[in-house]
Amino acid sequence: MISRKRIWEILQVAKPGDFPSRVFDITILSLIVLNVLAVVLESVPGIARQWASSLDAFETGSLLVFTAEYAARLWSCTADPRYASPWRGRLRLARQPMLLVDLLAILPFYLPFLGVDLRTLRALRLFRILRIAKMGRYYSSLALIGRVVRSKKEELIMATALTLILLLFSSTLLYYCENPVQPEVFSSIPAAMWWAVATLTTVGYGDMYPVTPMGKLCAGAIAVLGIGLFALPAGILGSGFVEEIQKQKEGPKTCPHCGKELP
Repeated sequence: MISRKRIWEILQVAKPGDFPSRVFDITILSLIVLNVLAVVLESVPGIARQWASSLDAFETGSLLVFTAEYAARLWSCTADPRYASPWRGRLRLARQPMLLVDLLAILPFYLPFLGVDLRTLRALRLFRILRIAKMGRYYSSLALIGRVVRSKKEELIMATALTLILLLFSSTLLYYCENPVQPEVFSSIPAAMWWAVATLTTVGYGDMYPVTPMGKLCAGAIAVLGIGLFALPAGILGSGFVEEIQKQKEGPKTCPHCGKELP
């Protein structure tokens, strides 16, 4: 009989030479890709009508596999010293981001059995696309994105706050400039926020635009400011990627005296 520790090892990302764990990883990854493809194809009316029963059967089978994987992780995690406590250890594991993704990926399937309104269920079924996020457990490149975001979270929060301030300032300014002339277009500050988003991101749909001289002058200044401000998060993330890749190339630093890895 397979031990709890061995099941936990198989469920983790495969180590070199661990063939069963490697097979499990490939199986789960293939199932994730097929599930995302099924969600996409299900949105095509013709395919949805012709293959409805097959898609439903595949959905049910996939959910059973993902549920078994989720339950097995919670059951076997006590073999890891980090989660040794039967209750606290499992609760600590369940709060991990990847386990939350696993739960959200299977939750919509079980909600009808709990009496959830079917109208709510249709919106929650969008969580099925989160199954693609399960791939982050197996690809270091996706994990790299998470490390970069965590390392630069303060800078990203600052850039987001500045963006929101400029968005509010721009929409308020254009509202007071254009509302007397275009009350049906710039009807309120929230309505003007759509123009601000389209302008600051340099998309410019053209469905809302200023016609007064003061409105055009302000819009030009806002557009110029938006170019630099929206490029700020890209620069922050870019520098974060460079730093993380450099750390990977250098490898872990060790103490020259005791040989232990330095933080």
